[in-house]
Amino acid sequence: MSARRRRARRSPAERRQMLPGTLQRAVKLFFGCLAAVACGAVYTGYLSTYHDRKFWFSNRQELEREISLQGGSGFYYYYFKHMLSAPSFEMGVLELTVDNRTISGETINAVERLSLYPEIITAFVYRVTESQDFMDPICFYIGAVFCLQALYVTALFVTSWVMSGTWVAGMLAVAWFVINKSDTTQLDQAIPLRENWALPYFSWQVAALTGFLSNSLFCHLTVSATTFSFLLLWEHSHYVLFVQALCLLLLDAFDLVPTRKVVDVHRVYLSSLALVYVIRFQSPSLLGCPLLCLLIANFLSMFFDLLSISIPCRDFVTNFLLCQDGFQSPSQELFLRLTQASVLPFYLLVLSVCLISTLQTVYARGQPMKTNLRLEDGRIGEQPEVAYHVIHTVLFGGLAMVSEGLKYLWTPHVCMLTAFGVCSPDLWMTVFRWLRLRSIHPVVLALILSTAVPTIIGFSLWREYFPRVLGELSELQEIYDTDTVELVTWIRSQAPPGTVFGGSPQVMGVVKLCTGLAVTSLPLYFDIRLLRRSEDTCQVYARRSAEDVYKILTSQKTNYVILEDSLCNEYTHKPACRMKDLLDISNGHVVYDRGEIYSFSKHGRFCSEIKLNYSPYTNYFTRVFWNRAYHIYRVNAVISFQY
Repeated sequence: MSARRRRARRSPAERRQMLPGTLQRAVKLFFGCLAAVACGAVYTGYLSTYHDRKFWFSNRQELEREISLQGGSGFYYYYFKHMLSAPSFEMGVLELTVDNRTISGETINAVERLSLYPEIITAFVYRVTESQDFMDPICFYIGAVFCLQALYVTALFVTSWVMSGTWVAGMLAVAWFVINKSDTTQLDQAIPLRENWALPYFSWQVAALTGFLSNSLFCHLTVSATTFSFLLLWEHSHYVLFVQALCLLLLDAFDLVPTRKVVDVHRVYLSSLALVYVIRFQSPSLLGCPLLCLLIANFLSMFFDLLSISIPCRDFVTNFLLCQDGFQSPSQELFLRLTQASVLPFYLLVLSVCLISTLQTVYARGQPMKTNLRLEDGRIGEQPEVAYHVIHTVLFGGLAMVSEGLKYLWTPHVCMLTAFGVCSPDLWMTVFRWLRLRSIHPVVLALILSTAVPTIIGFSLWREYFPRVLGELSELQEIYDTDTVELVTWIRSQAPPGTVFGGSPQVMGVVKLCTGLAVTSLPLYFDIRLLRRSEDTCQVYARRSAEDVYKILTSQKTNYVILEDSLCNEYTHKPACRMKDLLDISNGHVVYDRGEIYSFSKHGRFCSEIKLNYSPYTNYFTRVFWNRAYHIYRVNAVISFQY
């Protein structure tokens, strides 16, 4: 009430003096928002143009466009098409919840098991807006992902802007994000990945949380909506929020943020988990997720147990998952690319200053802390939002050092935090306070460096990388998979309805996407049952007899099996991660001698032996199609004994 009374008692002269400052802040806010929107729009245009030039997308036929959805996750687009072809939106959702046309011999809830909420929401928007009148479904689908990426970079812009106080930091964060796109996003690998749909919402959640910690401006609706969306769209999102909850727990434990703020965020976690649990058809994975356990157990009792999450399987499945690129340690090329883009050196500087200042704040907890920090104080670590982002980047950075797949959660934050640091006068003032500068006024020097350093960085990035970006957009790349087009064309023309195909998970995803036929497995690495089915189907690459393989395929009601030469004759720098080696190890067909692995069995490798066309392979299987990459064999319904 006293503050209100003072404002009411201000004279007209005082109010007139306040107008220039208010107008200046409004102009700054307007141009900052304009720059944020412009960055998002330009990035979307860049993604669309780059994708079109890379795949000649606008000049391709529908089948070729669908095959261009790489990475084994293109089958998600099939369900988007299914939703559009259904008589009504409600009927389409109902058919997906009782789906017997995806996995042979099984009726599944595809919405819950495959996490098809992005496709359902996008199909609903496509129907409501009547976009079929002016846009193809696949263009709308890909465009939706690209628009979300615009929101992604806009959130990074806003976060860096809120922390540093200048929108120049936001532009620098976006520039670093785009330059390091191979390490900040997975769009080049696979567009329909669940992460590409969900991470933009997580980025906005972090932006809203940053505003809440910095000035108590708690955008409850924004944090709640983004947390709920993030949990709904990605089945592994609760692990990410678990790490974030751990960051908040540490802030609370070290008295770096008021407890009430942490409690408010925890309420958002619990309410979002409850809603997602209901919408996800009471998914049991949410009841045992680390985030919920951390909240219920007061964040401490289960911490060390939850860090050791194990996969409930052995042999082939475990080895297969550990051989995926996402589970490998990051290569030196990652740090080399970040260094060449000047991100890593400045990131280490910003992280070191902020971390040391935060530790000083923790050790000085017994002393009274200032509520209103000034620039000349040089204590950047006392800002709650800075302390949160320091812990955030340390925890996610530690995870990224263990698993390559987690770098996509860390590197965008690296770009944002580094841009904030070099543009923040508080960071430079903290350094000068430690150095105890006397020759020049430290505040003036801090303001100069917070402007000069990002200007120099921006100019060097423009000079080095802008011609490269223009070259990417002007270069026509020829990425065309003739063999896969021939394979799908034959299946569409020759395979009758109701046919079941078997093969590796990646090619089964293509078959499902382009033909809609039932398959034996899908490239989903979080579903243990599908992984077990994939192990059975992939026995065609093992040293098994024709009779054994025939029994496995018929038990899955397989009519045709697809063999890939790239898997049968695979040569990689990691021999123990080849499909045939994983199967040999699982089947006990290996001998270890002086560190080398040798395969041994009384049977030859099935995928090689069957191509020789002799009995007993010709008794069980008949080749009906082949090209340079694929061989299709019909699983004989009646065994013909020929010698």
